[in-house]
Amino acid sequence: MHDFLQELWVSEDAGEAGICLMPVIRLTTTDTPVDDFWKDIVYGCQDMTPELLKEYNSNRAKKYTSGLHFVTYTSEPRKLLPYLMKRFEKHGGKVLKQKIDSLEKFLQNSEYDVVINCTGLGSQQVIGDNNMYPVRGQVARVRAPWLYYCLLDESDDGNYIIPNMDTVVMGGTHQENDYNIMPCPKDKKFIMDGCCEIVPDLKNATHLFDWVGLRPGRTSLRLEAEQKGKHFVIHNYGHGGSGVTLAWGCAEDVLDIMDKTLQKQHQQKAKL
Repeated sequence: MHDFLQELWVSEDAGEAGICLMPVIRLTTTDTPVDDFWKDIVYGCQDMTPELLKEYNSNRAKKYTSGLHFVTYTSEPRKLLPYLMKRFEKHGGKVLKQKIDSLEKFLQNSEYDVVINCTGLGSQQVIGDNNMYPVRGQVARVRAPWLYYCLLDESDDGNYIIPNMDTVVMGGTHQENDYNIMPCPKDKKFIMDGCCEIVPDLKNATHLFDWVGLRPGRTSLRLEAEQKGKHFVIHNYGHGGSGVTLAWGCAEDVLDIMDKTLQKQHQQKAKL
């Protein structure tokens, strides 16, 4: 996804797609350092020095034990997804809206050779996947145009602050098996208090609205092919809270699976 966002950022579509290049600070209060397996992908990743941590902790109740700072791309899904749909339709893609209660029933009347199942949490019903579960996430959006960096608290009870193009996202919750899609006052207080503890000046931000969504949680991501009669189905769902992060890489894997399968089918027909 990093390379794709980089490609967008240097193009004339960056604004429309909601792509920004931004400094990021990741902190933790645990004894385990922040995971940095991706440090060679982002720009200028460095450990926070003891002196910098001491300075950062000096006026905060939380005492962070380690952290990283680096520069990377952020994307605003509310802009990125419409942009991608526009590209899809521009290249001849067609959108058909219909309700699907069962993949089996859909395939019975389907004229498509290949079907890609990206139904997310809907896979509970559409294919009867009992490994799926909702992960409720609540965030607040505020207006704070003076904030130009992301701050992520990796602690179990941590918050995060991510500026978008017009607003700032303050988060967030991670509540498994919770189907409530209404904003919760208790969660809002946790978000506002926690984020303002990290960046005190956010107390002066203008609160715009609260947002709740259900992430498609699963025991493990499902990305695999399955033969269903004469139809070839590629499952691509269960990304949890990492949908945008994993999207481009998973899409490339889907295309690779489809290409290999169609080549194999063509070779088999050629032998007949």
